[in-house]
Amino acid sequence: MNGTYKALWLDKEDNLVVIDQRVLPFIEENITITNTEQCVEAIKNMTVRGAGVIGNTAAFGIFLAARESQENLAELENRAKLIRKSRPTAVNLMWAVDRMMNIARTSQNMLHDLKLEAIKICDEDCQTSKNIANYGADIFEELLKEQNKTSINILTHCNAGWLAIVDDGTALAPIYEAKRRGIDIHVWVDETRPRNQGANLTAWELEKAGVNHTVIADNTGGHLMQHGMVDICITGADRISRGGDAANKIGTYLKALAAKDNNIPFYIALPSSTFDFEIIDGLKEIPIEIRGEEEVKFIRGLDESGKYSKLQIVPTDSKALNYGFDVTPSRLITGLM
Repeated sequence: MNGTYKALWLDKEDNLVVIDQRVLPFIEENITITNTEQCVEAIKNMTVRGAGVIGNTAAFGIFLAARESQENLAELENRAKLIRKSRPTAVNLMWAVDRMMNIARTSQNMLHDLKLEAIKICDEDCQTSKNIANYGADIFEELLKEQNKTSINILTHCNAGWLAIVDDGTALAPIYEAKRRGIDIHVWVDETRPRNQGANLTAWELEKAGVNHTVIADNTGGHLMQHGMVDICITGADRISRGGDAANKIGTYLKALAAKDNNIPFYIALPSSTFDFEIIDGLKEIPIEIRGEEEVKFIRGLDESGKYSKLQIVPTDSKALNYGFDVTPSRLITGLM
């Protein structure tokens, strides 16, 4: 892997090391994954998240599963099924597992070839991130020229930076490139409840990169757009249908509606592995993950004493419904980066 930033890497024993994204930005710690069970759990419980990094983790998970099964293909097939179904919406997961298993079924040197293929997948994501960065930053410059502005305000949703795709990420990649080019840039960061990937992860990334940003409540975006305070919206995606419908973190659809109503360009940034050409109608066919209600009923953060804590924020007997994603129809999307 050649990227400057990495959410995962191999240690000297060829175990997978990942950043525990559940406790950022308050605690920075790593978790070592050595087997199939740990890989599946890390994907399920969102120790790792973001379509690209889920795919990367799954790829290395197949390598670890092959080592665990002592290169027994039949046993590896069973372990691969567990990894493949660990989360339903992000198609990068299935794509990576299938690609790795194609190598396993034909290789004469399984462990060696699987390790190289997993690294290759990550390296390809690094190049994709670079391409998205340049393409998106060019769009920023064109927009500034068209509108005769010297600074640009960008609204994003969830996290699609280097914690989600190795190197610069997807939706955040053009933002990092714009900063490198000296463009005066400001980012509106949706908090992205219920897991707060914007407030916790995107804000953390942007702060470390020195990018000017402001965290906002999820429902603030429409107001900002109505008052000319947003020039462009960019988000990532977890699955794109053949027709260009995009599944992404819940709340993305509402941002796209507000952008359309206010004539603000709305872009989706993604690697090619996020396309699912078997799905034609994204709204009807993309599976939407329903996660546990505890993510809605509880919130994690620092209490008044500075201790990292879990707090309940709704009545104990209230029910909660937690859709992880929604689908934005292609008619609301200006373009795909």
